[in-house]
Formats: sequence, structure tokens, C-alpha cells
Amino acid sequence: MTKRFLGFVLLLGLVLTTFSALAAGNPDAVLGVWKNGEGTGMIQIFKQGDKYFGRLVWLKVPNDPAGKPRTDVNNPEESKRKTMLKGLTNMRDFTYAGDNKWENGKIYDPKNGNDYSCEMTLTDANTLEVRGFIGVSLFGRTDVWKRQVKK
Repeated sequence: MTKRFLGFVLLLGLVLTTFSALAAGNPDAVLGVWKNGEGTGMIQIFKQGDKYFGRLVWLKVPNDPAGKPRTDVNNPEESKRKTMLKGLTNMRDFTYAGDNKWENGKIYDPKNGNDYSCEMTLTDANTLEVRGFIGVSLFGRTDVWKRQVKK
């Protein structure tokens, strides 16, 4: 009886450990290239140290009306308005919070030159919900991104 009980306890511990690891998720599952919900851009999410960042790697309309590469014309800092959009790091400082969620990040919207607090949630292997907000997450907007290329 004691051996059977000990075996049961060990098996239960193994099962709980396995489920805890699965529930925690993979912090690097977000790495790769994602197309935004509008289909106007692709963002490569990458990792530096223990933080996650994103950079624009593709634009549906890469050039301005004059045929030159688009720049960050709406940036509130005049010195940054000539920075090319392609290659621009517009997401920064995300940390993995568990359960396929990355929090405490910032996202820059080159369409209006504003910076927002941001969090990301991986709903499945190829779908990422990106929520930008001001103040609390309640006041914001969620965009659904689709994976293009896995890292």
C-alpha cells in the first residue's frame, strides 16, 4: 500500500509539473515576422537580452509619392522625420508574463507619431493580438496580426 501511494504521489507530481510547464508557455513563441491587421506592414519581433522588440521589415507602400523610401514624417521630434520607416524599431521593451502574454512594452504608430503602452497575447501559433493603449488597457485598441515567417 505504501509503495502504491508513493508511486501515485510521484506520478501526480510529474503530471502537475508537466502541465505547469505547458501553461507557462514558450517566451520565444512570439519571435518571427507578423503582418498587421490592415495588411499594410510586417513587423519582425526579435529578442535582446530578456526583452522583446519589433521592427518594420515590409511596407505595402514602401515609397512616398515622389518615389523615395517612406520616412517617419509624423514623428514629433523633427530630427527623426527623415528616418526610414523600413527597419524602424517601433515596438520595444516587452517582457514575458507567462500564459503566452508579453507586457509592459511600448508601440510607436508612425501614422500619427504617437507612442502607446502595449501588450501582446499569442492566441494560437499563428495569431497575435496586439493591444495599444493609453493609461490602462481598458482604453485602447486591439489589432490581430498573422504570422508570416517563424524565426
